[in-house]
Amino acid sequence: MSDANRSIADEVEAAMAAGSCGRCTETVERVTALFLASAGSYSQDQIELFGNVFERLVNSIELRAMADVSARIALAELSSQLAPVPQAPVSVICRLARHEDISIAGPVLTESPRLSNEDLIEIAKTRGEQHLIAIAGRWWLQEIVTDALLARRFPSVSRRLVSNPGARVSAAGFAMILNQALSDPELAVATGMRADLPAGLRVQLLRNATEAVKNRLLSRAPPHLFEEIRAAISAASAGADRELSRERDFGTARAVMSQLKRGGRLNEAILRDVARCKRYEETVAALAELSESSVEIVRPLMQSLRSDGILVPCKVAGLAWETVSAILDCRYSSGVTAEEERGKLERQFAELTVDKAHRLLRLWTVRSVSPPAKTR
Repeated sequence: MSDANRSIADEVEAAMAAGSCGRCTETVERVTALFLASAGSYSQDQIELFGNVFERLVNSIELRAMADVSARIALAELSSQLAPVPQAPVSVICRLARHEDISIAGPVLTESPRLSNEDLIEIAKTRGEQHLIAIAGRWWLQEIVTDALLARRFPSVSRRLVSNPGARVSAAGFAMILNQALSDPELAVATGMRADLPAGLRVQLLRNATEAVKNRLLSRAPPHLFEEIRAAISAASAGADRELSRERDFGTARAVMSQLKRGGRLNEAILRDVARCKRYEETVAALAELSESSVEIVRPLMQSLRSDGILVPCKVAGLAWETVSAILDCRYSSGVTAEEERGKLERQFAELTVDKAHRLLRLWTVRSVSPPAKTR
């Protein structure tokens, strides 16, 4: 062991024995400086030795004084200094990355090359929004990681990902982002500018976009994307016109769901499955059967610009929120509801009583079959 290494080792032992957080923080600074001075020339054994020293010091600081601002600052500084270093000890990087304090975890989450996809996915599943935003800013992300980030459905994380050209997003990931973009114009514009957005999803995005979003996309589009975006806008407009004008055939769906119900095989699980698969006709017919209503009642509720009406037959049918959420995702006219509205709808659904839902559904049924008033 060199004299410098022996001196540091002695200092670490002294700091441990003293039990002083201040002493430990000073030692962290000295050990960090020594490590960074020759990080590129250390062997794997030496890097692991440094890792053990760092972990002992970090553990000592955390146990004794994490309420102390200076202790948090010292760990945040350690994270910032080790984050860009390719030879940083993996054990210490993983520990800092999982720290609850984002000022400590943030630098390594954003920058450290020592974190594996498995590390990032685990943190994406278990930590909070700020940790996910930090991961979303990494210079390179594979689809398996961005899928895990998007699964938490934080709009802020989606915005960070689509603005990061080094983040690869799967088709399923883009589909989740498009759901959020329905109520987030900035996210819609940023998503529309992604060169890797699949053509079909670009058309779907623009079909649901406002004129303001379309205009902003065209005004901001780089030359290599301008024609593609303009063509997608035209295709979206033409597709929307065709979709609105065509008649949907509910005959087969009615027959299938009616037969299932007569045989005692139509249940909530089947309704949830067809809704998740976006099989619109089967979803409407199954909900009509389970709520003892009709397609003529359920279909306008599915197509309405308001989302709360469809909650009524869902409550009458005794559905769980998981199934109701899948039905909202399958809605014909407005598509998936925004996260903020979804939370409001979930509260409304919980507060809606079965008796009130039955009364409303009976009222709507009577109105739908009442003959028009005669004029004199």
